[in-house]
Amino acid sequence: MSSSQTQPGRIQQAPEDFLDATRMRAARRARRSFMGKALAFGAGATAAGSGRAQAKGDPNILNLPAHTTGLGQPVTARVYGLPSKWERNLQRRESPGLTRVGASSVSFAPLQGLFGIITPNGLHFERHHQGWWDIDPSKHRLMVHGLVRESRVFTMDDLQRMPAVSRIHFIECGANTGMEWGNVAVPTVQYSHGMLSCCEYTGVLLSTLLDVVGADTKTGRYVLAEGADGSSMTRTIDMDRALDDVMVAWAMNGEMLRPENGYPLRLVVPGVQGVSWVKYLRRIEVGDKPFDTKDEVVHYIDLMPDGIHRQFTSIQEVKSVITSPSGGQTLLDRGYYNVTGLAWSGRGRIKRVDVSVDGGRNWRTARLESPTLPKALTRFNIDWVWDGGPAILQSRAIDETGHVQPKISQLRAVRGTRSIYHNNAIQSWRVAPSGEVSNVQVY
Repeated sequence: MSSSQTQPGRIQQAPEDFLDATRMRAARRARRSFMGKALAFGAGATAAGSGRAQAKGDPNILNLPAHTTGLGQPVTARVYGLPSKWERNLQRRESPGLTRVGASSVSFAPLQGLFGIITPNGLHFERHHQGWWDIDPSKHRLMVHGLVRESRVFTMDDLQRMPAVSRIHFIECGANTGMEWGNVAVPTVQYSHGMLSCCEYTGVLLSTLLDVVGADTKTGRYVLAEGADGSSMTRTIDMDRALDDVMVAWAMNGEMLRPENGYPLRLVVPGVQGVSWVKYLRRIEVGDKPFDTKDEVVHYIDLMPDGIHRQFTSIQEVKSVITSPSGGQTLLDRGYYNVTGLAWSGRGRIKRVDVSVDGGRNWRTARLESPTLPKALTRFNIDWVWDGGPAILQSRAIDETGHVQPKISQLRAVRGTRSIYHNNAIQSWRVAPSGEVSNVQVY
């Protein structure tokens, strides 16, 4: 293998990662020409090339910058830390045209720019049905009632004095990748898979609260969770799950929940679609049958090919996606690339991830980076040398229960093309000889 083949290649990020609207339009007009890209991307392309700056005569080495010769900011300049200004374009983004009302919309996490498995609080995806609120925790209450020995109302202070647990789990909206059911719809992984995040949650197990109120766990086979926002989001959870790993959480990644993530209290239902992770949690009711709420019988259901709606399909099945190289990015050089991505399953741990660079004809097993936790994101990596020819990158995850991530054709054979929710098909990214990476579907 020649040294040019082993030389690490450079990736030019997708335009929305670092350009404003004007520069995005300029970049698109110039995309057919590499020189045009360099002119349109300006500092972006220059920064990409600077990774191979020559030491001899490089002013960035020879001339001492201000930060080496001057006095920096004092320790209290920012009493709450912020990202560097050079990273300000890595942000949550709302998909244009997805909804007409911003208070009932989605902002997507920038998966292409994240590392490891933990999502920073400020980049966690959002899904609201009637906007977010910053609720006074001193006035917030959680009522637990129904088929219980004694109904109770808990304050935040009451809850935070109970035995606490901290656990890492992913949360995925049931509609994640939903726009891709019929055909390719969006260009980048942020929009195709960005209704996904993974955090460490701290709170009290729901089983602890049910024990405190003396819940009837034999007759009471279900619990209802209700939120305090204007949509009064309500979801049914079966008792077996409620007694297993469901949490009533007040903290995320070591700090209190952010308002857009349900402050001061939310439900954490590991492995289950995000709509069941009720934000602004105010009520838990124990009942003897499913509650059939509006968001269970009308929304978050699967439209089957025969026209029947399939309900209560809440588990997020095994899934993975390559985040780099991915749609909207450009490979600038032939040579070595680290192909990286995320895998997850609502049924437990990820056991294996295979990667293909030829559209699924041949597969190699990727490295799973630790930790590999149940119902959490798992980071995978694999080495790839791009020879400048066309390629189609895919990842296929297998979980510890033996479930295998399906091809889109396999999924459509059972589910049809009119669904919105629970699309866990293999994602394909086409690499053109020009290095441009685009979203495609391989059947």
